[in-house]
Amino acid sequence: ATPTDVLDSIAAIPELKENLRIFRPKKLTLKGYKQHWVVFNDTSISYYKSKEEALGEPLQQLNLKGCEVVPEVNVPGQKFCIKLLVPSPEGMSEIYLRCDNEQQYARWMAACRLAAKGKTMADSTYQSEIQNILSFLMLQKSNPDCQISADAENINTQALVSPRYQKKFKSKQLTPRILEAHQNVAQLILMEAKMRFIQAWQSLPDFGISYFVVRFKGGRKDEILGIANNRLIRIDLSVGDVVKTWRYSNMRQWNVNWDIRQVSTGLILNCLSHKTTNIELARNA
Repeated sequence: ATPTDVLDSIAAIPELKENLRIFRPKKLTLKGYKQHWVVFNDTSISYYKSKEEALGEPLQQLNLKGCEVVPEVNVPGQKFCIKLLVPSPEGMSEIYLRCDNEQQYARWMAACRLAAKGKTMADSTYQSEIQNILSFLMLQKSNPDCQISADAENINTQALVSPRYQKKFKSKQLTPRILEAHQNVAQLILMEAKMRFIQAWQSLPDFGISYFVVRFKGGRKDEILGIANNRLIRIDLSVGDVVKTWRYSNMRQWNVNWDIRQVSTGLILNCLSHKTTNIELARNA
């Protein structure tokens, strides 16, 4: 290889090219996942009907910069899905990617998370992100060697599980899962167990987000505003769905009027214009 070829190979951004199943929810349709040939290049995903058609125009190309990446995973049920909420002029465009196994899921999830931050797979954190995702999946695996002791019925599930899951599952269903999760970390030293817990906590989709009840100017009902370290998230209060996301990198200006309890933000929509969004703080915020 010539020196030029070596330099090109070093500078080349890694790509992902694999068969994935894709689902795009649409109103009044019940269509499920369809298999496509999907290419992840730079911060964009392109998908085609088949590998043979990848030399032509894609069915669709999505730039994931600024998107929301939500895991939809059930390890015992072998469900490895990635939910993407991509900003669009109409709001948030929703698309699901379904992977075949844990390894494939970790590769694509790590790439999606980096792309949402404007980074590519050439970033030094890509491999460590993959390992963190795999470690998180390991915590959800069932342990066939887990022995349920006679004292298992004495476990206080209310102290260990959130109220949402207490309503969803009975105590007898939660106890074996708590014991399995404990068995996965029982042999670790204290410091490593704490690090595993922190990694799992940071892998949760809502990690680091603060929520406030607000009312947008012109709106007739209260909504939820999520404030993360890099974006604002508008959430439907009644169903909990993300309506729109605004990245701080697109924020031109902002100001707060405490007298009328209102926050005003100027958001750049494209290189030629910008839009101002007014948010009125609800009385209980």
